[in-house]
Amino acid sequence: MKRSGVLLLLPLAVLLSGCDFVVLAPAGDVAAQQRDLLVVSTLLMLLIIVPVMALTVLFAWRYRQSSTTATYTPDWDHSTKLELVIWAAPLLIIICLGALTWLGTHLLDPYRRIDRIEAGQPVTQDHKPLRVDVVALDWKWLFIYPDYGIASVNELAAPVNQPIDFRITSSTVMNSFYIPALAGQIYAMPGMQTKLHAVINRPGTYTGFSANYSGAGFSGMHFAFHGLSDQAFGEWVAQAKRAQATLSREAYLELERPSENEPVRHYASVDPDLWGAILNLCVEPGKMCMNEMMSIDAKGGLGLAGVRNTLPLQYDKLARRGAVFGNDPSYVASICTAEEAAAASRAARDDDDRGWPLRDLSPLRGVGLLAPGAGSRRADAETRSLGLLRFEL
Repeated sequence: MKRSGVLLLLPLAVLLSGCDFVVLAPAGDVAAQQRDLLVVSTLLMLLIIVPVMALTVLFAWRYRQSSTTATYTPDWDHSTKLELVIWAAPLLIIICLGALTWLGTHLLDPYRRIDRIEAGQPVTQDHKPLRVDVVALDWKWLFIYPDYGIASVNELAAPVNQPIDFRITSSTVMNSFYIPALAGQIYAMPGMQTKLHAVINRPGTYTGFSANYSGAGFSGMHFAFHGLSDQAFGEWVAQAKRAQATLSREAYLELERPSENEPVRHYASVDPDLWGAILNLCVEPGKMCMNEMMSIDAKGGLGLAGVRNTLPLQYDKLARRGAVFGNDPSYVASICTAEEAAAASRAARDDDDRGWPLRDLSPLRGVGLLAPGAGSRRADAETRSLGLLRFEL
């Protein structure tokens, strides 16, 4: 009899052997708080569910047709005491769940910086956050470390017990950035920036992936997240800096092309303006950035003269860059290049430093990308210098 019972449990053991309980046993404080919220909410609901299920069985047995001990009262229809119990208990549970959820929603807001490393250890000035820019590509992940000037594909690393500030976006379709051991998922959307703040408390290698279906290569869109000691993280950064590759705009456009099951790779240097270009959908040379267009629109647009320039706007990258059965490549042309804007800004600053009169750019103010800056004369000079734009309409 004992052997047969053990044999009956074997299929259940086989099924459970494939389970990963990382959500209930995370390695990051944010994920641990989310786990606690989930467990406490479940226990509070069980305070109602378990008695209801037990009473259902009890009533079905006690008032069965063959019972001779139950009181038969077909005209009974009300009991104040019973009504109080039936309504008061669920109401109290709902109040507790509401308060708990409201507190958890605000304390665990992914946009809110964490205020503790773990229970009993608050964040201090000595805990400098690690900044990581995350780009969801088809079908791979790009991680840029702006403080170190490096980048990696399908590999993420962070020191243990150090806050991590993620800025997240996508190159094409919506994805979901999720490391169960670290924190909850957060969406990655093109042209938008989402944020996530978290911390990893135990060394180890954890799995990260996209939790939002995004096409044919979705099943291979995962990466390894390494929680490292300070020394090991320094070695990881040094290893990335020894790589030969450079993540320029041209290299990014090649990387952005759809591909599946990409191996881990590192970039020793990164274009400092790449993240802004990715976020504003203007990595291609000569293409107007989204924030530039929004600034122009906020000032009333370029008038009828600019209609012909803005009509070809396409949000689908495959159509914009040319596809076999798509439209011809087209996009909104940039008014000026980044180099020209930077050169104009430097020229205005040089004039101001030498004490020369600032150039009169007032005729172009109405169509500049930025409003005249309030405050110092230098700030106003830098702002007005952006009026030196090359209109090609």
